[in-house]
Amino acid sequence: QVQLQESGPGLVKPSQTLSLTCTVSGGSITTNYYYWSWIRQSPGKGLEWMGAITYSGSTYYSPSLKSRTSISRDTSKNQFTLQLSSVTPEDTAVYYCTRYRVHRDWGQRTQVAVHS
Repeated sequence: QVQLQESGPGLVKPSQTLSLTCTVSGGSITTNYYYWSWIRQSPGKGLEWMGAITYSGSTYYSPSLKSRTSISRDTSKNQFTLQLSSVTPEDTAVYYCTRYRVHRDWGQRTQVAVHS
């Protein structure tokens, strides 16, 4: 049974870079055909897919966030990381890391607030 756990700061100041890490257990992030994604939900809004890194290391980003988003991985630690630059209060959200192939497995979630 795969488990995903997000970690990172709960508070980020405007204009800074948000960095979140997803630690995966019970499965390798290099296992064929899995996509490892970041999804967020801002207060009062629906789920927003931010981007993904695949089992082979390819990356895909939401067009609306592409200029500010970077997803990378550390296969030795079985982790993947989200970096979101130039954050504003509108980036305040609950952030999830997920695994997707046929269905989606979700992490525990982490709350991030952006304010000074």
